[in-house]
Formats: sequence, structure tokens, C-alpha cells
Amino acid sequence: MLFIEYPKCTTCQKAKKWLDGRGARYTDRHIKEDAPTYEELKGWYERSGLPLKRFFNTSGLLYKSMGLKEKLPVMSEEEQLRLLASDGMLVKRPLLVTEDRVLVGFREAEWESVVR
Repeated sequence: MLFIEYPKCTTCQKAKKWLDGRGARYTDRHIKEDAPTYEELKGWYERSGLPLKRFFNTSGLLYKSMGLKEKLPVMSEEEQLRLLASDGMLVKRPLLVTEDRVLVGFREAEWESVVR
């Protein structure tokens, strides 16, 4: 599993503690230092079955300062994915990527179904 986080994010800290408490084995990746690429994001988005908007960190300062709430609805998926890949801080976190699932944000019940 790949666990993508921003270490200062309290939700990421909670998710990491939850994973560790279950003895889960994962690779940890700092989203700001090693931001997801366009190709990674495109693949994760396609595998997730989620709307692309769910991949955006809508509560983040960067999202708000860029006025993305108004801009995203008129952008193509390609443009949105390129924007997400331009700065890891735009991406909702944590992300948990397994062979067949991609989870965005930490919802314990959802993660419970993936982490055994």
C-alpha cells in the first residue's frame, strides 16, 4: 500500500496512527516533497470511481486563494488533473493506494474494508 500524507495534517496523523495500530505495511510518501504526477493522479482517479472534485483539497489555503471553487466546473478533466499535479497541496489527503483501491481522505469504515 502507498500512504500519501502531509505530516502536519491532523487527519493524516490520525490515519497513520490508525494504520500503525493495525500493523499495516505501507510506503509513506510526503505529498509536498514528492507530489503525485499527472500519470499517477490520472490512474488513481480512474481506479477510484470517484468524481475528480473529490481529489481536490477544498479546505486548503491554496485551493481558496486560487478561486478554484468557481474555476473547476468549467475546466476539463485534463486541465484539472494537470492542476492537481502542479502542487501536492491541492490534493486531498491522506490518500491510500492499494493494488485495486484508491481511498481519498480518511473515513475509518471505508479504510476498514481495505486494511485487514
